[in-house]
Amino acid sequence: MRDPTVWMKEEYQKLVDANLDWKIRELQGPSTPKAKIDGKEVIMLCSNNYLNLSNHPKLRDAALNAVKTHGVGSGSVRAIAGTMDLHLELERRLAQFKGAEASLTYSAGFTTNEGLIPQLVDKEDVVVSDELNHGSIIDGVRLTKAKRFVYNHNDTAHLAEVLKDAEKENPRRILIITDGVFSMDGDIAPLDGIVKAGKEHGAMIYVDDAHGEAVLGKGGRGIVSHFDLTHKDVHFEMGTFSKAFGVMGGHVSGSRDMVNYALNKSRSWLLSASHPPATAAACIAAIDVLETEEEHVRTLWENREYFVKGLQQMGFDTGNSQTPIIPAMCGESSKAVELSDGLFKEGILALPIVFPMVARDKARIRNMMNSGLTKDQLDIALAAYERVGKQVGII
Repeated sequence: MRDPTVWMKEEYQKLVDANLDWKIRELQGPSTPKAKIDGKEVIMLCSNNYLNLSNHPKLRDAALNAVKTHGVGSGSVRAIAGTMDLHLELERRLAQFKGAEASLTYSAGFTTNEGLIPQLVDKEDVVVSDELNHGSIIDGVRLTKAKRFVYNHNDTAHLAEVLKDAEKENPRRILIITDGVFSMDGDIAPLDGIVKAGKEHGAMIYVDDAHGEAVLGKGGRGIVSHFDLTHKDVHFEMGTFSKAFGVMGGHVSGSRDMVNYALNKSRSWLLSASHPPATAAACIAAIDVLETEEEHVRTLWENREYFVKGLQQMGFDTGNSQTPIIPAMCGESSKAVELSDGLFKEGILALPIVFPMVARDKARIRNMMNSGLTKDQLDIALAAYERVGKQVGII
């Protein structure tokens, strides 16, 4: 009898044959600008740890102290017996940081989108989504019964046209969803224009600011701050602690009514265990650092400007980058893999992004800047890019 699961091996082999399979590398120690990967010391250019907080002493100390005072787990979901004082303090501090009435934390950014979006619209409603939105947004929208419309990437004129079409459905509610910073290209959503278009139709605005918080805005307060908007303009500011905050978890900020509704309706919140005390405490410490050590955000942007200028001067196409996400465009997937492999031999970890994560002819190396990278390390990385880029024929 044929093994009914053999298809998985066959499908995986197709990925291997096309050189499109993920090759998992082992991080042996903390995520830092100079890290040990697969036994090799490398300069890290592919971590979302933008502000180098994941190994910050204040976060480490907060986590260790929380284990001593609160143990290693909550033992329950938030709704039953898993809400600790640390979780409430984190939500209070986050709301204050974001300039919102209230915030709610989830187990992950993915579960925030997957659990909250389906509770905001139903079959009488409409979702209008940017064509390049993150997969977690797409999955969240797929779980709704709402009618779906897609507008051209970051095109507010097209959004206005799509909203007119959406109105023809006579919807009860309209929800516009966009990423804040798009993770593949590093460009920023024109949130002010999106809000303006949405107000003309009484739409709710939902922004996934996973790559913008602690990066954009005053002191890293995110994309709502970046555009001088409020949570009366942007009703759902979703984010994650697993990137610039250096820890893990998801969250959403907005009105108290929104949080009260979400914690009663969102299954991924109701049915997921709460964060371990160490995680919640480290997230609080990350907010402390952002409020008292603003040099991290400033240095991140200085490194971003230095690195993107260096790549462009040697002939690399950095796409539409406006943020510390800096693609080095390669075109063919095989070229991106070849460039990444060559960089690793030079002591640089910068991974390829290939189809199906991007279009077949839009493969790239995605560089993620870090405030902890020194100018010497950036120069070493740029020199490696120049050598290997010429070897593989990209520049």
